[in-house]
Order: sequence, then C-alpha cells, then structure tokens
Amino acid sequence: VGLHNHGFWRPKPLLDTAGFTLSFNSQHRKNHQDSQALWKHEAVQKYLETLSKEYQQVSHQLSADSLNDFEQRTLRRRCADLSPIAAAFQEIKEAEREVQELEAMCTELDSRDEKQLLELALEEKESLDKKMNMLCRKLFQLLVPKEKYDRSPVILEVTAGRTTGGDICQQFTKEMFEMYQNYADYKRWTFDIVNYAPAEIGGLHHAAAHISGENVYRHLKYEGGTHRVQRIPETGMSSRMQRIHTGTMSVIVLPQPEEVDVKVDPKDLRIDTFRARGAGGQHVNKTDSAVRIVHLPTGLAVECQQERSQQMNKDIALRTLRAKLYQQVLEKQLSQEQSARKLQLGTRAQSERIRTYNFTQDRVTDHRISYDARNIKEILSGKEALDKLINKLLEFAEIEAVTQYLENLQALEGGG
Repeated sequence: VGLHNHGFWRPKPLLDTAGFTLSFNSQHRKNHQDSQALWKHEAVQKYLETLSKEYQQVSHQLSADSLNDFEQRTLRRRCADLSPIAAAFQEIKEAEREVQELEAMCTELDSRDEKQLLELALEEKESLDKKMNMLCRKLFQLLVPKEKYDRSPVILEVTAGRTTGGDICQQFTKEMFEMYQNYADYKRWTFDIVNYAPAEIGGLHHAAAHISGENVYRHLKYEGGTHRVQRIPETGMSSRMQRIHTGTMSVIVLPQPEEVDVKVDPKDLRIDTFRARGAGGQHVNKTDSAVRIVHLPTGLAVECQQERSQQMNKDIALRTLRAKLYQQVLEKQLSQEQSARKLQLGTRAQSERIRTYNFTQDRVTDHRISYDARNIKEILSGKEALDKLINKLLEFAEIEAVTQYLENLQALEGGG
C-alpha cells in the first residue's frame, strides 16, 4: 500500500483468497477456535491497523482539489471498500476498552468482596464478550471476499450408501433429505423436489431437490460429502441383539447460477420417459411424465418427475444437467490451476466422511472442525441446531481464510 510518485493512491485488493485451500485441516484450529481469538493475533492487528491508516489517507486524498475524475472515482471505490472495515475495527477497539475497564473493576470488587456489584459487572462482561465475538465475526466477513456463487440456488442430491444389514442407509438418507427440506422451510427458502426414488422398506435410495432463496449456496456448500450414521436398527435381528450398525449416505450440493453458459448439443442427449414413482400425487404411475436425460459424451444422467407435465420435467432435467456439466468445468479449471490443491469442501468431496451421527451416544460430530453437538433429533429437525452447526462451519472457513492470508503475507514480507 502506498502513494504513487505523483501523490495518487494506488489501491490494493483486500483479502485475495483465490489460492487458499479451505481444507479444514489447518494446524491453527487449536489456536483460533473463534473470531475473537483470531482478533488478538498480532498479525491481524497489524494488518487492520494498516487498512485503518489507508482509509484515513484515502479519505484525506479525496479532499484534494487537484484530482481528476478518474482519480476521484478510484479513490471513492477504495474508500467504500475500506469504510465498513475501519468502522468495525474502531467499534471492536472501543468494546475491547470497555471489557478491560470491567475486568479492572471486577478485580477491585473481588478484593472488597462486594458480591452484588461483582455479579452485575460479570453479567455485563459476559454481554460484552458476546458483542465482541459478534463484531469480530462481522469484521472477518467483511475481509473475506464472497464466493461467486454464494447467492445462487442449488441442486441438492442425496444418495444412500451400501451396508450389510439392510435398510439403515436408506432410512438415514430419507431422514437427511427431510432434514434439508425442513431447513429450507426454517430459512424460508423454496424446496422443489426434482427426483425421488424411495426404497421398498420405507427409506430412500436417491433424491434431488432444487433449493432457491437468500444465500442458499453459502449455507449449504459445506454439506457436500459423506455422512455416516451409527445406530441400532429398530427392526430385525440386530435390534434384538442391540448391535450397532454403521451406514453412510452422500450429499452433493451444486450451485446453479441464473445464467449457466454451457452449450449442450441435442445430438449428445438421450431422452427417456417413464412413469413417475413414489410420492407425487394422483398422476404417479398413470402417465409417462417422468423424464431421464443422459449426456452421452460424459455419461451424466439426470431424472425429473416433479411436475405432471413431461415438458416441464424435461426443462428442469436439462437445467440440472447444465448445472452438473458446469460443475465439471469448474473442477477442471481448479485442477489445472492447482493440481495439488484439494477441492474445496461443498463441491465433490465424497471420499472422506465429513460428519458422523451417533444415535447411541446422541451426538453429531463434524470431523472437519472437531465440533460435537448433542441431541440428534434437534439436528435432524433441520432448525436452529442445524443452523448453528452450519454457521460454525462458515465461521471456521472465514477464520482459516484470514489466517492463511496473513501467513502468506508474513512469508512474503520475510522473503522480501
């Protein structure tokens, strides 16, 4: 960051996370469990002080009469970028001073044994701590650039895994699909079932849904992966013997931008129609309204039986196919840019389990952030408990992005 030879400000981007690996395997996990802990890091303070000073200098430069129109526009844009960060920085500094004053007062009150006043002061400190964490989270959200598709609707697919012991995977897959359906309702999103293939014994083999609303991909992008269940089946020999079975199901989350520029040659498609099956109303099994489209060059296949109209199902299936083809293009680009980089979670990380649902211990564990949540029923209800878990993942991703950026910055400074 610095001035041009003629005094004109040379803007630099804020956090550039294009080369980051949000692998959730950072060694900094133990050091930076939350936003407030990262705030206290010396490199963070130094970086924010730099941005704050830059904001003051840019603001001062804007008052100069000698600027031409281009220089004014450039400075105004930079000022607009820096203004909320500088404001949040000062707000946290002020809250931090209040915490320090309260801590000093608590020490004095403790020595005088003034219990009632001490209790009030401790309550105020707890409230300030929550405020600090909220402000720090807000600050890091400002620093970390939004992903291109965070606001996009998604195609969410669930598929049952295989296990010895029958229906445990299919039943769990059904519960998971209903969890995401309830979560969409909780977030006031639209949840349209595109495909639904039930199992004979009440579970679910495979299902897909189109979910639209505010920041859908942002909240669901880290749900993609293998989810494991550990439970005692409710029926059969295993239930009588109290044997714990382990099963898996997979989730795929595909962003679906409004305009997906993927050309599909009709000659490359094989379109089959068949009778709808499973949940769907009176038209089920009466008309050939369901559509399956196979993209011959890649072998990708999609199905849709959501609507009564064959044409509408065909349109939805084509849209889903384009989203999948587009996802392949994105992954190929990532692979070419950084072959050694693991794909960011939320795309196609199906090989490793990301979360375990242990019914016998009533515990859900997210292995990427070593986070345990109790009360599986609350999680599977798809409401506040699941939202809390998803927000933990988002916060961790933001913290890791800031941490890695500062590491890169320090390495560059050390090398230079």
